[in-house]
Amino acid sequence: MNPIIRWIKIKRKKVRIMNNKFRFHLCLVCMLAFAVAGCKVKRPSDVISESKMENLLYDYHLAKSMGDNLPYSENYKKALYVDAVFKKYGTTQAAFDSSMVWYTRNTEVLSKIYDKVRKRLKDEQELVGDLIAKRDKKPKMTKQGDSIDVWPWQRMVRMTGEMMNNQYVFTLPTDSNYKDRDTLVWEVRYRFLEPMLADSLRAVTMAMQVIYEKDTINRWETVTEPGIQQIRLFADTLGQMKEIRGFIYYPVENQQKAGALLADRFSMTRYHCTDTLAFAVRDSLNKIEALRVDSLKKLADKEKVDSLQKVVEENKEDAQRLTPEEMNRRRTGTQREKKPEQIEVEQHIQQERMIEQRRERQMNQRKQQQQRRQTR
Repeated sequence: MNPIIRWIKIKRKKVRIMNNKFRFHLCLVCMLAFAVAGCKVKRPSDVISESKMENLLYDYHLAKSMGDNLPYSENYKKALYVDAVFKKYGTTQAAFDSSMVWYTRNTEVLSKIYDKVRKRLKDEQELVGDLIAKRDKKPKMTKQGDSIDVWPWQRMVRMTGEMMNNQYVFTLPTDSNYKDRDTLVWEVRYRFLEPMLADSLRAVTMAMQVIYEKDTINRWETVTEPGIQQIRLFADTLGQMKEIRGFIYYPVENQQKAGALLADRFSMTRYHCTDTLAFAVRDSLNKIEALRVDSLKKLADKEKVDSLQKVVEENKEDAQRLTPEEMNRRRTGTQREKKPEQIEVEQHIQQERMIEQRRERQMNQRKQQQQRRQTR
């Protein structure tokens, strides 16, 4: 056989084999695509779409929250708020309920929707907190956690040293995110906008004060060179933080020699305590309280025992004072014989009672006769 013909046949055979492999791979890819498409949850046409359901749930929960905060006399507005949400999205309560039935059966889809709704509500809450803080001119609630910058105001101040522009004062209230034995680090970068002169007496005073439940601590630093300065305050046993105060004072005697001061990069970092001293103090306090309770219990038991012993001793004394005849009379229940003097006194008292009763009867009879005469 001609070698050329043989080579052509071999080449055709290889092409045929490659085509078969390609078809096989194509079939596998198509089967995989169909399998993935079949595994994907297919939403019925009468169920609200995911994007629309996300927006609807966001407004729905806002309306519910607004209705829960209404006074009792305005409870009828709760249904109006919810109806307004359904009208906004062109749906009804029945369509919403049936859609939620389908979404509750497909929890993965519903979980993704609620993750987006939760994030939107959280962002909205932070925005509202910022607006409330600006309205009340107070810092907003600090974030939870350790190593948090709690500085809420502007981070740059320019001071010229003049009478109306030579100090910066702040008061920072604490909240529930501050813990016992927290450490506060106030950091500021200082830059003198004019070069330092040899005969210049300019200096910056930086002070910080923390008011605790039991006491107050403070610290101040003098700044004469540009750079970053820090003040660190910490207390072990002074209780909960109440308020943080501080100021920057920049007095200038000669304005021409001193120049302006630029303070920027303000930060107030809060560090939570992570050692075991707090737990040790709490355990010691618990032990002291337990000892106090035990001592009070023992004292009460001792008082009870003393009172019982006292009663027993008094009964013993009374028993010792009684004669055998008196004890026998009490045991048998017989009455003691009365003396003649006692009998006479009792008879006299009985006679007086009888006389008094007669007088009362006579008075009653007279009153009745008078009433009868008046009626006639």
